[in-house]
Amino acid sequence: MTTEPAPAEGGRYDVRARDVAGQFVVGSHNTVIRSERPQEAAAPVTEEQLDRLREEFERVRVQLAELGQGGPGARERLDELEEAVTAEEPDVSVMVYVRNWFLRTLPALAGAVTTLIGDPVVGQLVYQAGDQFALEYDRQFGAQRPESDAPGR
Repeated sequence: MTTEPAPAEGGRYDVRARDVAGQFVVGSHNTVIRSERPQEAAAPVTEEQLDRLREEFERVRVQLAELGQGGPGARERLDELEEAVTAEEPDVSVMVYVRNWFLRTLPALAGAVTTLIGDPVVGQLVYQAGDQFALEYDRQFGAQRPESDAPGR
């Protein structure tokens, strides 16, 4: 006799997951239907989009200066992040490192830095670099495909 997991009180399940990538289904008697279509290449990033992204980096640098904290290390980390994001092959490991550095060292700006990393233009840059970069970006940041690249668009 096979025993299935019983739902918690009220028909709810208590689920805890770590580092889950892809689809995740919980419940009783679920039917999952998946339809795949060929992935389209990410739309190329325009100069206007890059200019806007650079403005966002400058806005965070101004916030850093206003805080008067972090010293040259914080400025260097922002420069590293901007370089990693705009490189021909974006460096997701640097994005993770810089985010974590701000979380530990200067939490007052960690949200702004995380917002930079999650910017749709950054997603576009990562996705146009190829699947290997996109998968790591998604794994690290829980990102979704940029809107211009979402299915049905």
